[in-house]
Amino acid sequence: MHAHFVLAHPEPQSFNAHLVRSGIDALRAAGWSASVSDLYAIGFDPCERGDYFADRVDPRRFDVQSEQRHASEHGSLPAHVREELERMDRADLLILQYPMWWHLPPAILKGWFDRVWAYGAAYTSTKRFEGGRFVGKRAMLSVTVGTSRETYMHDGRSGDIDLMLWPVNFNLAYVGYTVVDHFVSYGVEAGLRYSDPSEIEARLKRIVADFRASLREIDKRSAISFNRKAEWGADGRIVAGAPIHSPFIRRKQVLDLE
Repeated sequence: MHAHFVLAHPEPQSFNAHLVRSGIDALRAAGWSASVSDLYAIGFDPCERGDYFADRVDPRRFDVQSEQRHASEHGSLPAHVREELERMDRADLLILQYPMWWHLPPAILKGWFDRVWAYGAAYTSTKRFEGGRFVGKRAMLSVTVGTSRETYMHDGRSGDIDLMLWPVNFNLAYVGYTVVDHFVSYGVEAGLRYSDPSEIEARLKRIVADFRASLREIDKRSAISFNRKAEWGADGRIVAGAPIHSPFIRRKQVLDLE
């Protein structure tokens, strides 16, 4: 089995980078192989540009989807984009490792989605969800945040973590991945410190141990439910009788029971 990490943090000695190294060690000890794309280290450009497409459909006006589809069909996607897709094709498990910045992934990871998941290569109108390129593979988010688990509950001051991570998880499901429950590292205090240094150190050690254990038992990790393409009607809405796997609906159901 092979795992591929995509790391989105600018500091090589960051806790995010340490989690990747620790995760790779744990997986290799369990008999896996592993690789990593360190987006900042490789200088990944998150901005899609017409300059990346030599053989343009329309040199006068840059239409992203048209050019991505044309390049996908003619084997002329940028080399670094093709390499990233090949790494994901090889991997049985994809792990996206990043800090939560302004309630979102860092811009470099959003740009990785924009550019690597090119129209035609990563998805089309028919190649998505249960027909996606990465069907049969698993993916997981590993995210660091600065405050406690309680602040990220449905009534917490930092926002509902499940709802905030849903768009990125949905991206993974969109291209066919089975998305397993995210791993959130709470209380990774950086510039703003709320705790005694010894408390922070002990907390980080526990997080690393929990992360390593979660990867060793990845087969037992529950999957997040998403609707499949077959469950939507011609109008794009859920057909009668099909379940609705929206995190907003799930959250409302939980609150109604409280």
